Amino acid sequence: METVLWIVQGLLAAIFIATGVTKLTQPRAKLAAGPMRWAADVTDAQFRAIGALEVLGAVGLILPAALGVVPILTAFAALGLVLTMVGAIAIHRRYGETDRLAVPIVVLALALVVVVERFGSHSL
Repeated sequence: METVLWIVQGLLAAIFIATGVTKLTQPRAKLAAGPMRWAADVTDAQFRAIGALEVLGAVGLILPAALGVVPILTAFAALGLVLTMVGAIAIHRRYGETDRLAVPIVVLALALVVVVERFGSHSL
């Protein structure tokens, strides 16, 4: 199970680094005109903050556990990403984008597995 958790954590980290870096480097208006319509409803600062939190969450999934430095932070990072996905699901529902719910639901489920296992029987 430990190996599976590391694979899931790595996958989640890759997803959140990609989405976070996109929010940090791409113009909000460009993304709002395309796949992230919700970005039109937030400020540039809020948009960048979400991106930064996604990147920090991704780093938190890997570094504390890998370095053995306050490894409980891995579980808290996963919990933060669960909350992020709850928000993403709410936004997609608000915009009527039910066809886009599958990915955030799967990502939420994977992050929830990490939360449960890292706070529970597979804590580091």
